Amino acid sequence: MYDQQPVPARPPASDSVRPPGRPAARALRGQRQNVADRPFIVIWEATRACPLACRHCRAEAVPDRDPRELDTAAARELLAQVASFGRPAPLFVITGGDPFQRPDLLELIRHGRELGLSTAVAPSGTPTLTRQALREVHAAGAAALSLSLDGSTAGLHDGFRGVPGVFRWTLDAWDTALDLGMKVQINTTVTRHNLEDLPYIVRLVQAHRAVVWSAFFLVPTGRGSLLSGLTARETEDVLNFVYDVGLSVPAKTTEAHHFRRVVLQRRVLAERGEDHVAVLGLGALYRRLRARARTLGLDEAVRRSRRPPLDINAGRGFVFVSHTGTVHPSGFLPLAAGDVRSSPLPEIYRGSRLFTGLRDADKLGGRCGRCEFRRVCGGSRSRAYGLTRDPYAEEPWCAYRPGSFPFQEELAPLLATGGAA
Repeated sequence: MYDQQPVPARPPASDSVRPPGRPAARALRGQRQNVADRPFIVIWEATRACPLACRHCRAEAVPDRDPRELDTAAARELLAQVASFGRPAPLFVITGGDPFQRPDLLELIRHGRELGLSTAVAPSGTPTLTRQALREVHAAGAAALSLSLDGSTAGLHDGFRGVPGVFRWTLDAWDTALDLGMKVQINTTVTRHNLEDLPYIVRLVQAHRAVVWSAFFLVPTGRGSLLSGLTARETEDVLNFVYDVGLSVPAKTTEAHHFRRVVLQRRVLAERGEDHVAVLGLGALYRRLRARARTLGLDEAVRRSRRPPLDINAGRGFVFVSHTGTVHPSGFLPLAAGDVRSSPLPEIYRGSRLFTGLRDADKLGGRCGRCEFRRVCGGSRSRAYGLTRDPYAEEPWCAYRPGSFPFQEELAPLLATGGAA
């Protein structure tokens, strides 16, 4: 069984002070391009058609394609608009629904390659993910595949996705893609149904060699608005667990931008030799997750360093285009700034009031607006909007009180340099 494969032992890792003479790696990664000029990544919702019935689905996907979707000609024009941002071109991700429901998928991937775009595909775990289909997608020019894994067993994953068999289809597609030479990102939606299962999911990610594991923190939109969320304290526990396993798997978060704050806090505490559990006030959930990770061998290093999280946020290096062509700062923030059918995507990204506003940290309200981490974090604008209808409101799932971290003197240079020691 996939969830019973052993993880090979490795020498223990340490978060202690680095050896003398060795420079510290950057704690955070900045975007290479000017974020006001071009995004780091463009996500296109190619369709909302999908055979699954996932409990958290942002798109509230349906079995059939919407006649208002961008047709092939409009989709090719969108690709040209993405390429027109210039070099370096944004990463381009084709998602859904299930993009495999579009018969022109291969044509569009090939066209993107001709335009110089680096393209990834984020399909649903369905029987369409055959070896032949993945081979064709890879040959057309897709270098990476993004798959969802929301439980380490069929019971947990299939129950969340609403269709039996999705767990097995996903694992088979994962192994096939790796065999074909594609990079695979695994996304896990963190909700109450799988909180205690997270270490087992990480073990699967480690055993099957995903290039990155992304812990996605639920945003109350679409069907996800019906699910119960985490508390702010539980979120802190999970974010610190994600940090802990960063030497076992390349780990990042989605819609949990305060992970960047946690990374900087943990850097300072490690350098000082402080107990992060006590200083950060971590709770019982964190202790359980950490104990389980140790039992599974996930505290044994397999990587030399953690994957520094990228400083990116809704509208600040990130843009989402819906199946009908409307443009949003995030797929989880349902405020439209324009439409690619009537205005070029670069014009919307660079000049719309919504996008320019979200790139201004001084517009943030509540605790986010007062926080010393606001320029490297900024909180989830999608979750803020989902719970308050104000995209500039404070992050509802953040427990941090501005100025409360006790080692501000050591923190200040990291904030000034974007996470460099």
